[in-house]
Amino acid sequence: MSDNARMNRGESCEHEEGACASCSTTNCSQREAAVPEHDDLSRTLDGIRETIIVLSGKGGVGKSTVAVNTAVGLAAEGYKVGLLDVDIHGPSIPTMLGIHNARLDSVGEKLLPLAVAGMHVVSIGLLLESKDDALIWRGPMKAGVIKQFLSDVEWGPLDYLVVDCPPGTGDEPLSIIQLLPERRHALVVTTPQEVAAADVRKSLNFCAKLQLPVIGVVENMSGFVCPHCQTVTEIFRSGGGERMAADFKVPFLGKLPIDPGVASSGDEGKPFVYHNSDSAAARAFQTVLRPILDLLTEIQRSGNVHQKKETSMKRFAIPTASGRLCSHFGHCEAFAIIEADPESKTIGTRNDVVPPPHEPGVLPKWLGEQGVNVIIAGGMGQRAQELFTAQGIAVCVGAPADEPEALVAAWLNKTLVTGANACDH
Repeated sequence: MSDNARMNRGESCEHEEGACASCSTTNCSQREAAVPEHDDLSRTLDGIRETIIVLSGKGGVGKSTVAVNTAVGLAAEGYKVGLLDVDIHGPSIPTMLGIHNARLDSVGEKLLPLAVAGMHVVSIGLLLESKDDALIWRGPMKAGVIKQFLSDVEWGPLDYLVVDCPPGTGDEPLSIIQLLPERRHALVVTTPQEVAAADVRKSLNFCAKLQLPVIGVVENMSGFVCPHCQTVTEIFRSGGGERMAADFKVPFLGKLPIDPGVASSGDEGKPFVYHNSDSAAARAFQTVLRPILDLLTEIQRSGNVHQKKETSMKRFAIPTASGRLCSHFGHCEAFAIIEADPESKTIGTRNDVVPPPHEPGVLPKWLGEQGVNVIIAGGMGQRAQELFTAQGIAVCVGAPADEPEALVAAWLNKTLVTGANACDH
């Protein structure tokens, strides 16, 4: 059985757990088979420009919420983003994105990440038969699977890989940090009260010992903003995160208020900053996200990392019939291919192109050859979304039957209202 098959089934090989990752026996029959994995890992790492590892020494501080909305915020800025959930025992990313019933597919020996909200997503929760399954694994087994999440997944080129870690300073964050020797920074999440900050301080010491640069500290659940009068009530003692950042001489990125909409968005599988961009909490999150973008851009300009995205221009593809979006993606009359600039929010040229005859797997390659970066569609099957993801094309589904320019303008202004992933076929 291949390693990918074992990962899909959550199984171990016949050797001791984790032996293939750390065994020093020179005549082990598994060691030669593991050598190509290093090449796959190197290729994956070469394709990732920057990694943001979201950490917290305390559970329940909203770390996964920050990770999801950081990834969505970066994708909304026009970057190619991957979101990797390495919380093996309590993966919450699938629920927060509304994909807990989906499963990862594969092409050959490679797993395909799911395309969600303009980013690529991988989690152990997308490999289990049931979301209620418990994985009873020791450290070496977890380390091996995390390594496979990098080497055996067809991530494609990424500007940013956001990694959501479980609470604490144990196997999972240690494994991902050791697998990423460079081009990685930590984003540390806390809540204001001292009982949380005391545990989160351990995460900052953890980063220092592993020489992991810290982008900054985010203080989550910092005050409750009344939705009626906008009065801020300090439920917890405020300022714990800011004081902690000052003590450790790392940047303090800002405070995120308590908003009932954040919790409900997570339960409903809708990224908060994507669906509630005008709320006070979303604006606060954009304030936090801005220094992350500025700092990473400065690092890239220094020559320490790759350059920022090659161009701000994007090319959108919208399936059309009678001049409006056609919900039957694979059998539309034509594709409206529109160039637009996300930075200036201006729409450029439009070309209407008749697609080739419909056959499975044809459109992803064809639209990739047209230079398409983003597809706006009414409905699309999960398998098709995965094939577009493998081509580096982001997919937005559930769009209304509107004119193509209007849909692109709404996407640029983050006002595109999406509904169910529905197709009329």
